[in-house]
Amino acid sequence: MKSILLIALIAIAFTARVQERNLAKITTDLKKSTYGSALLHLVELHSMAGGPVQELIDAIEELINDLEDELEELEFNFQVRTNEHNALVVSLEQDIQDAVIDVNNTQDTLDNLLFPRREQLQVRIEQIQENQEANRKNYEEAVLVREQEHEDFELQVAELNDATAAVDDALALLETLTNPSLLQVKRFQNSLKNIEQKIKSRSKMAPMIKALISLASNQNFSDQGIIGQIVDALNEFRNAIVDSINAQTAAEAQAQEDHEEYLEQLDDEYAEFQRQINRVNVDLTATNEKIDQMTEFRDQRDADRKQYTAELELENNTYAEETDTYTNLKNEFTRELGISEQALSVVQSADFSNIQV
Repeated sequence: MKSILLIALIAIAFTARVQERNLAKITTDLKKSTYGSALLHLVELHSMAGGPVQELIDAIEELINDLEDELEELEFNFQVRTNEHNALVVSLEQDIQDAVIDVNNTQDTLDNLLFPRREQLQVRIEQIQENQEANRKNYEEAVLVREQEHEDFELQVAELNDATAAVDDALALLETLTNPSLLQVKRFQNSLKNIEQKIKSRSKMAPMIKALISLASNQNFSDQGIIGQIVDALNEFRNAIVDSINAQTAAEAQAQEDHEEYLEQLDDEYAEFQRQINRVNVDLTATNEKIDQMTEFRDQRDADRKQYTAELELENNTYAEETDTYTNLKNEFTRELGISEQALSVVQSADFSNIQV
């Protein structure tokens, strides 16, 4: 029985020494931090004032509860912020992807549809304008040719009119040749040569006048029968000249009519070319407007992409900073909670009257 009592006393004494050593270690650990030192100072003041121990225990337990509540609120708020961050990141990444798709699709439409279409329309307009230039060139050439032809016609008619007048002069001379003198005969022969000069060698009547000159050069015009033959030949020649004038006048009128019809045809063709250009220009204007609209849309969506990317980068940086703040606060709360629990263990110990800060 004495042995058992001795063992119990030894155990109690040993436990007391262990508790004392633990209390000393906890006290030393608490002094390592400002917060722990403040708690120890509070315990020391309370001990010196002789206040109820339970009142101090309740105060520290309330502090522990407040720290646990703040830590729980911190965890809740950070989880809410994390959910908001994740949702915003998903939204911004989707916005970026949509903007990239819009930019790529718009550029593809520009490169493969609208730009080639505009080039085709521009080439078409150039081709039609070339046709217009060729049309005007044909028009100007036709006018020049017609003017030259008309000048030639007027020259030929003038020549024929001069020839007609010369024939009339020759016929008037023949009427005076009843007993012609050598001078009169010479004058008549000269009048025939004058007719020959009026009739160009290219004229179809040139051989006829040459024959008359040959006939007249071998006559002395004393034979009225010969004179009558010459008169008849000259009248026939004159009629031929008049017929030629009439034929050329009619041909000139027909040529002028054909010329005017051709110019009208060229004008109609030119007007049709212009209508084609106008229609293509309408299409070209619409295409350019579409290009401007899609280019503006592409640039705006690319600007949106850059804006979303900047917002995403800012959000990630902000969240990283907030995560650091959350981690630091959590560590601080956890540390203070541990210190408070250590302080509570000190207060709940058998003796803390010798605690000094």
